[in-house]
Amino acid sequence: MNEIANATMQTPIEIALGIDEDGMTTARKLFDFLGMSPNNYSRWFKSNITDNDFAEENVDYFLFLTNEEHKGHASQDAKLTSSFAKKLSMQQKNERGEQARNYFVKVEDKAKDMVVMLKEVADNPMKLLELHYKALKEVDGKVNALSDDLSTVRKDLEDFKNDMPILGVEESKITNAVKRKGVECLGGKESNAYNDRSLRSRLYSDLHNQLRREFGVSTYKAIKRNQADTAVSIIQCYVPPLVLSETIETMNAQQTLDI
Repeated sequence: MNEIANATMQTPIEIALGIDEDGMTTARKLFDFLGMSPNNYSRWFKSNITDNDFAEENVDYFLFLTNEEHKGHASQDAKLTSSFAKKLSMQQKNERGEQARNYFVKVEDKAKDMVVMLKEVADNPMKLLELHYKALKEVDGKVNALSDDLSTVRKDLEDFKNDMPILGVEESKITNAVKRKGVECLGGKESNAYNDRSLRSRLYSDLHNQLRREFGVSTYKAIKRNQADTAVSIIQCYVPPLVLSETIETMNAQQTLDI
C-alpha cells in the first residue's frame, strides 16, 4: 500500500484507512481506500453498514449527512470505529481487500514471533542467573544481589507488557461490554427506548463519555492492557444519569400502555 507511512504512532493499516486521533474514520474514506466505483457507494453503504446484521448504530458506526450532493440530495456518511473499518476492509473482494487481509495475516505472524521473543527474554535471564547463582555460591555466597537482579528482570518485563496499549482482543471485549450494557439500560432490543434512535444515541454517548472520564482518555485505544478488565467492570456498573433513566422509563412505560 503506497498510502501507508510510518511517521506516526498509528499502525500502517490505520493510516491507510484514515483513522483519526479519536480512533474513528468515515465510510467515505474507507470506500475511497477500497478503490471501488463511486456509482456503487450507496449500495455498498446500505449492505455493509446500515443493513449489516453484525454492526450496531451508535456503537460501531454513527450516521450523518455531508454537504456533498449526490443526485440532488445530501450524501449519507457515517463515522466508523477503527475495529469496524478494519473488518469491512478485510471483507471487500478486490485487490485492496486482499491487501488488508494479507496485512492482518502478517501482523498475526509477527505477533506470534513477538510472543516467542518475549518468552526467550523472560527465560534466558533466569537460566543465566541460575548459573551465576551456583558459581557465586561456591565462591563467596553472594546470592542476594543475584536474586534482586532476577526480580528486576521479571518486574521490568511485566511492566512492559502491562503498559502496552490494548490489543484487538481487549478492544473487542470493551466494545461488546458497551453493547450489552446499552441494551440492558434501554430495556432490551424490543423496547421503545432501544428503538428510539435519538434516545439510544444519548445513552451510548453518555456511556462512552463515562469510560473516557474514568481513564482520562479520548479513545479506547489509549487504555492500557492491564486496565481492560477494569474498563469492563466500570461498564458493567454503569448507571444512566437520572434524567436519562426517567426518559427511558417513561418511553418504555408507554410501550406497556400500548399493549
